[in-house]
Amino acid sequence: MEQQDYRFKIAHREALIGVGLALFNFVWWFGFAYGLGSQDVSDYQYVFGFPAWFFYSAIVGVVIMAVLVFIVVKFFFVDVPFDEEVEDAS
Repeated sequence: MEQQDYRFKIAHREALIGVGLALFNFVWWFGFAYGLGSQDVSDYQYVFGFPAWFFYSAIVGVVIMAVLVFIVVKFFFVDVPFDEEVEDAS
């Protein structure tokens, strides 16, 4: 039986990390956008001139995701070669 290439295991793990980051981003955005944004407009609080729900969901969310993606790529992703492995003919 042929052994599976080690790069598939690395790619699978990194894909799951990417899906986890995307889910975290959606939950963050949805929680703040609909959690703080579902009240009456006259009751909104403002941060730097933006409604709090928008500031936390869109602006802070982008900053947090950029930091998380940087950390994940720097410390959890590994560089793998894409060229074909050459079998030893001897």
